[in-house]
Amino acid sequence: MLKSFKMGLNIRDLLILKEIGFDELKGKTLIVDSFNVLYQFLTTIRQRDGTPLKDSQGNITSHLTGLFNRTANLIQKGIKLGFVFDGKPPELKKKERERRISIKEEAYKKYTEAVKKGDVEEMRKYAARTSKLTSETIEESKDLLKAFGLPIIQAPCEGEAQVAYIVNEKKAFAGVSEDYDSLLYGIPRLIKNLTISGRRKFGATYVTVKPQIINLTENLNNLGIDNDQLIVLAMIVGTDYNPKGIKGIGPKGALKLVKEFGDDFDRLFEKIEWQKHFDFDWKEVYYLIKKMNVNKDYELKWKKINKERIYELLVEKHDFSAERVKNTLEKLGKTEGEKKQKGLGEWVK
Repeated sequence: MLKSFKMGLNIRDLLILKEIGFDELKGKTLIVDSFNVLYQFLTTIRQRDGTPLKDSQGNITSHLTGLFNRTANLIQKGIKLGFVFDGKPPELKKKERERRISIKEEAYKKYTEAVKKGDVEEMRKYAARTSKLTSETIEESKDLLKAFGLPIIQAPCEGEAQVAYIVNEKKAFAGVSEDYDSLLYGIPRLIKNLTISGRRKFGATYVTVKPQIINLTENLNNLGIDNDQLIVLAMIVGTDYNPKGIKGIGPKGALKLVKEFGDDFDRLFEKIEWQKHFDFDWKEVYYLIKKMNVNKDYELKWKKINKERIYELLVEKHDFSAERVKNTLEKLGKTEGEKKQKGLGEWVK
């Protein structure tokens, strides 16, 4: 099984994002959109020529490097993590998946051409675009997270919807993702930049990147729309189910339209001539998002860290530095000890 990268919803310019400190998240439960984070690691954790990190057997380890380092770091900061994994994608997403696969294939062709020319910059550029998750990658990630003692929730369909459901049930403070899709499913709070390093490269320079939080109610009030209108706005701009949206209408134009037509969505979609752009009714996308299937019988249980298993998975199986892994595990041990002393036993149950 191969899963192509996630595109994400393009509404950044409309949203209010506020910086949030790690101290404000201490003791809070956060639910991670796992596929989003794993794609991030596979795309960004690479060598200078763009090739992913690999062990001596040629197995890709970029995802494990990112997952181990960042998860350990967040646990040490006192943050409780749960991880949601995507299930079967909706049938309506089939065309988009096919399109993304073709993009990857084209990127791989350009990457091989760059290799032949010895163009390192081009190699790096196109190699990152070939990132994909395999069944093995997903299972390895789950194994590592289980060894950390962290809960894994399997979504029946879209992970973003499952994350939103858990947060709406007040079982967690917020969701974690670099995409905005969870907002369509009504997630109250969404956190970005939590699982990336403190610096990100922009062109030839690096800038400091801090966690940001998006409050849905605050944003809807600021935009002057409700959640149903936000879904419609997203459909006009383009979702995973109707890529690229309506040609010529950007986020600001879409916002103007949904405010103009209110809840008369039939008239709005007639106005923008939806049927000229897509061979399915707008209601198919709208109600797919509104009624996305989620797992209501999930469990959030944290267990004690299995240090031996982590060592086995990383050092013995994938050639990670024994010293670095041991040092990190020692720090995690101290963190667990401090939590027990403070009476926070639920962390290691």
